Amino acid sequence: MTNRASTKGSPGASAKGALGALAKGSPGSSAKGSPGAPSNGSLGSSAKGSPDASVARAAARARRAVWRDAALGLAVPAALLLAWQAAARAGLIDTLLFPPPSAIAARLLDLVGSGELGTHTAATLRRLLPGYALGAATGALAGFAMGVSRLANAALGPLFAALYSVPKIATLPLLLLVFGLTETPKVLSVAITVFFVLQINTLAGVRQIDPRMLETARSYGASGLRLLRYVLLPGACPGVLTGLRTAAGLGVVVVVAVEFVASESGLGFLIWNSWTLFQPDRMYVGLVAVAVLGSLFSAVVSLVERWAVPWRVPVRMRRAVRMERAFRVRLSRS
Repeated sequence: MTNRASTKGSPGASAKGALGALAKGSPGSSAKGSPGAPSNGSLGSSAKGSPDASVARAAARARRAVWRDAALGLAVPAALLLAWQAAARAGLIDTLLFPPPSAIAARLLDLVGSGELGTHTAATLRRLLPGYALGAATGALAGFAMGVSRLANAALGPLFAALYSVPKIATLPLLLLVFGLTETPKVLSVAITVFFVLQINTLAGVRQIDPRMLETARSYGASGLRLLRYVLLPGACPGVLTGLRTAAGLGVVVVVAVEFVASESGLGFLIWNSWTLFQPDRMYVGLVAVAVLGSLFSAVVSLVERWAVPWRVPVRMRRAVRMERAFRVRLSRS
C-alpha cells in the first residue's frame, strides 16, 4: 500500500498530468490563441479567394496564348521580308525581277498618294461585292431546295455536278459574247464561282440536320417559311458560313483573273499592265493589294460566322471569355 501510494504521488507519476497541463495552457501550442496560427476567418477568406486567383491566372494564360499566336502570325512574314531585303542588298537576287521591299513600299506610297491604287481597288470591289452577293444568295437557295426536295435534287444534281467541273474563268468568253464588253460578264463570273461553292456547302449542311428534328418540327405543324426559319436555317448555318468563307477567297481569285484579260481597271489590270510594261515594283504592289483585300474579305466573313454561330468559336477563346466573365462576376460580388 505504501509503495503504491508513493508511486502515485511521486514526480515521475505526475509527469503525464504536468505535460497535459502544460500543453493545455501553453501559448505556443494553442491553436486558438496562438498568434501564428491562422484564424477561421483567414482560412475562409483564403479558400474563398483561391478560385478567383485560379480563374484570373487561367484567363491571363488564355489571353497570352492569343497574343502569342498573333505575334507569330506577324513575325513570320516580317522575317521573310527582312530576309528578302537583306538578300537584295547583298546582291544575292536580281533586283530587276525581285526589287527589295523598301522599293515596293516606296512605289506603294506613290500609288496611294496619286490615288491610282484606290481607283483600281474600288473598281475591283464594284465587281466583287455584287457578284459575291448574287452568287451567295442564289447558291444558298438552290442548296436549300435540293436539300429539302428530293425531286429538285434528282433534277438539278447531275446538271450542277457537270457544270461544277468546268473552270469558271472558261465561261468568260461566252459571257462576253452574250453581254459584250461591259461590267456584267465580270460580275457574273464571280457570281457563278460563288454559286457553286454555296450550293454544295448548303446542300451538305441541310443533309447533316437530324431527320428526327425535321419530323418533330413537321409534327408540330412547321412547314414552309417557319420550317426554314426555325429548323433549316439554324441547322444548315454552319455549312452556309463555311461556304461563304471559302467563296470569299475564290471570288477574289476569279475577279482578278477576269481583270487580266477583259478590263482596263482593277487590281488585276494593274498587275497585268505592270508586267506588260516591265514594272515589277508596280506589279508587286498589285499583288500585295490583292493579298490584303482577300485577307480582309475573309476576315469579315469569319467575324460574321463568329457572331452567327458562336458555338463554333475555338475552344481556347471560349474558355478565356468564360473565365474572364466569371472573374468579373466574383469581383463584383466581393
